[in-house]
Amino acid sequence: MVVLFRELSVCFAAGIVGGLANSIFLWGAGYLGLSAAMGVNIAPAWSPPWLYQRLVWGGIWGLLFLLPIFGRSIIFRGILFGMAPSLVQLLWVFPEMLGKGMFGLSLGAMTPVYVLIANSVWGVTAAWWESINHDRPKFSGRY
Repeated sequence: MVVLFRELSVCFAAGIVGGLANSIFLWGAGYLGLSAAMGVNIAPAWSPPWLYQRLVWGGIWGLLFLLPIFGRSIIFRGILFGMAPSLVQLLWVFPEMLGKGMFGLSLGAMTPVYVLIANSVWGVTAAWWESINHDRPKFSGRY
């Protein structure tokens, strides 16, 4: 049971660290005008509620790292797992919850690329955090 909780907590923490990196990227890109230079109208204001929800969701998405996929390839796992929140953002959050059209195209033609980059920042950072804890015992499915 201890191994299960250790594995869950490491993966959740990895997602939180990735969420922080993603938040810094999104805020910084907006603040510096990089998103506008790409033609993307995403420039969030830094605030505790905005950051809090991103950290919590980052942690939840971090549970993907429980899947034993692609060994220790930080870059590949990060980009692959970063696609999951990207697809949810592009196919459900933007069109259904925020009314920004499929793929968020009303925010700019490059929005899908921007979202994929931002979530790759999350994924690679989370994969790195998870990998520095590689010496812990892996969850075998037995409690």
